[in-house]
Amino acid sequence: MNNADIIELESCESTNTWALEQLSRLKHGDVVFTRNQTAGRGQFDRVWLSSSGVLTASFVLKLSIVQLSGFSLIAGVAVIDAIETLLPGQQGKLRLKWANDVFVKGRKLAGVLCESRIQSEQAQVVVGIGMNCETVPESVQGAISLQQISNDVPEQQALLEQLRYCLLRLCDRSLAELLPEIQARDALLGSTIVFESGGETLTGAAAGIDHEGRLLIRFADGVRAYRSGRVLSMKRPE
Repeated sequence: MNNADIIELESCESTNTWALEQLSRLKHGDVVFTRNQTAGRGQFDRVWLSSSGVLTASFVLKLSIVQLSGFSLIAGVAVIDAIETLLPGQQGKLRLKWANDVFVKGRKLAGVLCESRIQSEQAQVVVGIGMNCETVPESVQGAISLQQISNDVPEQQALLEQLRYCLLRLCDRSLAELLPEIQARDALLGSTIVFESGGETLTGAAAGIDHEGRLLIRFADGVRAYRSGRVLSMKRPE
């Protein structure tokens, strides 16, 4: 594993922030995790809730710049592969909610936050993963945990090792190669969604994910592609 390390911190505000600050001494494949993350961050600077039942870890990868496009989707596939390897009974049940969440039974199981630093033609990417392992508090709406879908929750060390293995296995694959699997796992497809982009709130039908990893939304006047934005709500057809 390229002599990669698993670094456990007693406590930190955010494993992603810590890893970004220490990038110069971290290697491809290194993992940083803590059982006490006090100020985790999600996409769009939202708070990333990290109770004791949440696995919070950041994985350091070195990629070429061309691999960055849509990499959060590739990382999502790696998370799904890791879970399905450790919990074979879940095979085929997990879905990707564009652009960085893993869903099961219509609820969020894990989230991914990719942050990068670019030097010349290479990028160092920190892939932050938050996964609900134990039952989540009722106050956290729309969430689900490994404990709620399986009687046999993997040990944290096994999860970290498997997540790292799957990320390293997929980090040399292109978005085009993985697109059929990403599209087959699309949690939004066919749903009516409320979407926020560029300060505008839109309602339309999720129409898939294209070859650039963009979300396709169908409106009355046609289909538009979005590289960034936030899905505020989704409603499956009756």
